[in-house]
Formats: sequence, C-alpha cells, structure tokens
Amino acid sequence: MQTPAAPKKAKQFNNHGDLRTDNYFWLRDKEDPQAMAYLNAENDYFQNHMKPLEKLKNKLFKEMKSRIKENDSSVPYLDGDYYYWSQFKKGFQYSFEMRKLKKGGGAVVYLDCNKLAAGKKYFSLGGSELAADENMLAYAVDFDGSEKYSIHFRNIKTGLDTKEVIPNCSGSFKWAKDSQTLFYVAIDDNLRPYRVCRHKLGDDIKNDKVVFEESDSQYFIHLYQGLSQDFIYLYTGGKITTEIWYLKSDDSSGQFKCFEARKEGIEYRVLDRHGDFWVRTNYKALNFQIMKVSSKSTAKRNWKTILKASGQILREGFLLFEDYLVVSEKANGLPQIRIKDLNSNSEHVISFPDKAYDVSIAGGNAIFTAQNIRLSYSSPVTPPSVLDYDIQKKKFKTLKIKKVKGHKKSDYVCERVFVKSHDQVKVPLTIVYKKGLKKNGTAPGYLYGYGSYGASMPDAFPGRRDLFRLIDRGFVYALAHPRGGSEMGRSWYEDGKFLKKKNTFQDFIACGDYLVKNKFVSKAKLAACGGSAGGMLMGASINMRPDLFSVVAAHVPFVDVINTMLDKDLLLTQVEFKEWGNPEEKKYYNYIKSYSPYDNVEAKAYPHLFVTCGLNDPRVTYWEPAKWVAKLRELKTDAHTILFKTNMGAGHFGVSGRFDHLWEQAEEYAFVLNKFGIKK
Repeated sequence: MQTPAAPKKAKQFNNHGDLRTDNYFWLRDKEDPQAMAYLNAENDYFQNHMKPLEKLKNKLFKEMKSRIKENDSSVPYLDGDYYYWSQFKKGFQYSFEMRKLKKGGGAVVYLDCNKLAAGKKYFSLGGSELAADENMLAYAVDFDGSEKYSIHFRNIKTGLDTKEVIPNCSGSFKWAKDSQTLFYVAIDDNLRPYRVCRHKLGDDIKNDKVVFEESDSQYFIHLYQGLSQDFIYLYTGGKITTEIWYLKSDDSSGQFKCFEARKEGIEYRVLDRHGDFWVRTNYKALNFQIMKVSSKSTAKRNWKTILKASGQILREGFLLFEDYLVVSEKANGLPQIRIKDLNSNSEHVISFPDKAYDVSIAGGNAIFTAQNIRLSYSSPVTPPSVLDYDIQKKKFKTLKIKKVKGHKKSDYVCERVFVKSHDQVKVPLTIVYKKGLKKNGTAPGYLYGYGSYGASMPDAFPGRRDLFRLIDRGFVYALAHPRGGSEMGRSWYEDGKFLKKKNTFQDFIACGDYLVKNKFVSKAKLAACGGSAGGMLMGASINMRPDLFSVVAAHVPFVDVINTMLDKDLLLTQVEFKEWGNPEEKKYYNYIKSYSPYDNVEAKAYPHLFVTCGLNDPRVTYWEPAKWVAKLRELKTDAHTILFKTNMGAGHFGVSGRFDHLWEQAEEYAFVLNKFGIKK
C-alpha cells in the first residue's frame, strides 16, 4: 500500500525576527476535508500494515486477557451506613458500582456503567458522589473523550434518574450537607474549569447561581473535601501557584472565603480537624512542609510548622484523620508513608522491603475517626495489593492481592541503579527481567520514560500495560526517572523544566546508553516508549540520538511545542507557561525551538515509529502527532516504518473499555516484536 503523504501548504511565522515555515499547519483544521482524508489514509495504512501481524496481535491479546480475573471486585470500604465497591463481571467492559448496608442486607447495583456505555464508542465516568442522605447520587459522564462531562442525578432507592442534566462540566462536584445542593465546576469554550455554580435539586439548570469565577486563564478550578466533611474546598491554581477558598458544608447558601490570597510561586493545600486548618505548602520550604492555623484567623503570619521541611524528603501529599496525620513522601526516589500521632505527638515511617516499589494512600479511606489506614502497594514484580495498616500495632493486614494468572514473583529480577547523566548527575533507573538472563548484549529492551510536570513515575507493577508479555519473551524492561519529575525531590523537577528541559532528554538517553553499555540489551534491539509529555521525550530523544533506539512508540505525543505554546486559545497553553516558558519571550522561544520535536526533524535516519493520538483529545491536539508524522515522512532518509493511528472517537487516554485497551496494547507489542524478528 502506498505510504500516505500530506500535501504541503506553506505557512510562515515570524517570531523575534526568526522566520519559520510550517508546511503542515493546515492539518489543525478539523473541518478541512483534506485533513480528515489524511488521518483516514494514515489509519488505512496502519490497518494494512498490521494485517500480517494479526495472528501475533491476537495471541498477545488473548495472553493479556487470560491474565485478568474477569469476575473481580475492589475491596469494599465503609462510608456512613454502607460498604461500597466496584465489581467487574465476565464479558463486561465496565464496572458495576455496588453497595450494601453495614448491618445486613444484600448487595445493590447503584450504577451500571455498562448500561451507561451501551451504544457508545467511548465512556468515562468522571466521578460519582452520594449526598449525605446516602440516597441521591450525582455522577458525571463523558462519551467522546473530550473531557467535557455532563452531571446526572439518580435516586438510588428508585433506581431512576431525574430529568435535570448539567452539561459542560469538568466532572468535579461536591454536595452540601443538606443533600439538596450541589456545587459543581463548569468549563468554558476552551474546556478550562473556570466557574463554580450552585444547583438546587429540582430547580431549572438555567437558574443555577455562579458562586465563584476564575478570570485568569492560567488557573484551573476543582472542588474537594477532607475526611471530616466539615468544609468544601475550592482549589484554583496554576502550575506553581495556588489559592484555596472554603465554605462550611452545612452552609449551602453561603459564600466561599479565601484562605490565603495567591502569591506567585506559593503552593498550598488545606484540610481541617477540630476547628483548625492544616496546610501542606512550599512556603519557605522547597520540598514542602505541614503547617497548622486556627480557622478563626488563617493569615499566613499565624501558620505554625507541624512537620518541618527536609532537604532530602519531599512531602508529596497528606491525609488528616481525627487522631493522625498521614503524609506520603519521596525519599531517595522511593515513596514512604509517615504517620504522626496527634495525641502523643510521636511519629514513625512505614518501610517496605523491595528495592523498588510503589505505595500510596488508597481511595478507601473515608472514616475520619479510623485507627487504620488503607494503602495500595505493588512493585515491578509484585502484583498490586490492598493493605490495612494498624497504626497503633504497626502491623499490616492484607485485604487483597491482585491475581495475575501465571505470574510468579520469584521468576523475575528487579534491579535499581543510578545512571550518570551528561553532567554526572545520577538518575534512578529501574530494571526488570526474567531470572536467568545472560547479560551479554543480546536481549531486546523496552525503556519507558516521562519526566515532566513534577510527576513521579511509580515503580509499580506494570499490569495495565502487561509488560510481562515482553519480559516473558526475553525483554529487559526499564523505567527511567529523568529530571522533570519529582522522584528525587522538588529540585529534580526544577532541573528539568524551563531553560533546563534538555536535562530530561539527556537523562533518558543516558539510561538507554547504560542498558547497552552494561550489556543488559542489544543496541540493535532497544525500544523506547512514552506518552503525552513522554511523547515529547521520545521525539526529542530521537532527534538528538536517532541511533540509540531501533523502535519508538509515542502515544498522544506533545511534539509541536512552539506552535502550541504560541497559541493562547488552546486549553493548556497559558497554564503551561510555568512549565516550558512563554515563547513570547525570546529566551524561551529560542530554547523551546531548539528541542521542539516537530521543529527539529531533519533529513536523516530515524527508528521505526508507532504513533497514536485521539481526535477529541483536549490536552494534546490530534494535529501535533499528525504534523510530526507528515514531516518525518517527508524528510527521513531511511526505509523504516512509521505507523500512525488516530482514534476517531476517543481523547487523550485512548479507548475506554477494560478489554478494548488490550487490543491497542497488543498492536504496539506486535509491532515491536515484529521489528525485532520475534514471531511468537
């Protein structure tokens, strides 16, 4: 089949005296029949190329599906008078949301996501929340992946939805204690969560009152509550600056009050206990600290330190119980949980034995007076488990270990090393392989990375992507933790953003070189993968070192950085000035242009490429990878394959069903295996 070729239509830009020509700018017009014709041609080419791999793809899919326990459920958690959990049944793509009375009674399906998704190409439950009466349910749904949600209301006793539907929402909402009033976040034309409205059950949606509006386009809003449920918090924030407003949950007609006015560079988050507010903040603390202040006077001058900042430990988040402060932290690149007894003032850190692992405060913590905390734990070779931790006894109770058919932890080896980057900074690298691997430089490898927004990539069990389908075929899987994330503290993030962004790419390249030089993998069989900002990492890395990787998978890749950051009308652009810099300033323009993957495509050989995107993606618009692929096809000098697939009915996170995503994963793995000559 003939390789697709997008027509060239030159459009020129002049920024800071720099003349740029963009031959594929026109692809951003979704209404242009030629643009859609090009995407369809690429999809046809994709399907045609994958046909010979159908048998391998089906085999991979069946392997992955067979390892999933189709009849499965989450661990029930207590909230009010009921236990709640999600249940999956054989043959069904989506969950059944369940509950039963604490004191007897049978299980009830209060939300069947399969019914909601019936007949839809895409389905996402953006959130659901029961009112204090434990009867009226608010839930948000998105049917096209655009992240534009509609809120619906259901009476659980009757199982019927009301007629009122609130469109154009972000999916963030909270009930007042009267069980009649819902505060929700509306989105603007650019999908920015910018306004909080108050809705009274039974009222016409048109009469909903605006209670807060964020005029600064660099700020997004969401609503949250602490375990006490005494307050509703309105968070409005950008990348590095936060402002919190609060309202008593029993004051449904009241006005939100500002906790502390925003100040550039100051981030904070608030929870409450016994009339005091507790604050996690970077105020005078690069790696964040925990402070406390009376609700009677929240001015910053009254904040008192409860848990001091540390140069070695990042305070990532916290949860506040009646008797305990629970803090999730990062130390030496690994997570830990710190618990402070608020009665005795003693504290301890929960430790774990694996060399690399992930632990987090689980979603089942709903009781303010609880004496146990629920945690989620896994490692690169240990399937996910749900644990209850008795704080006083300092003992774990395992509530559930995810069953993965055929998986034995003892069959695998997990190593954690530190790799010297270009400037001698040591970068964490987690390496997983099957026991018995001979480190002789012949094994295929698969290196994954992200490294942006201060997001730490967890050393968790790679179950959803089931990388063991590659590991069991002799692959070495490695997870890089380049600068730009927060694995090694806040400074790790600061050293991988703005005018230091290239550290991210050089760190990732150093990890790839390490795998080759230390004979974990064959130089001729090293694949790399990343998505979104990790897709930018892929694009920049292959521009800088096209010889290092043989195959690259880039999912929803953010690759047209200059054009996106110059377009203030896009959803994330102004927010992300604090991540990449504003290219209207010459120093940022020049630096971004020097690494922007699309702008640095050259006439040279590139690896085999597997690229995906979503037509309805509001985060990384479809035209970024489309333009990138078109330019690569035009300029590359090799005969390597480029496959480009657009999900025509999905967004940033791809297809939504629990089995559908396995098909897409099987496609990628079949492509990689085929390029490495592995047929089974």
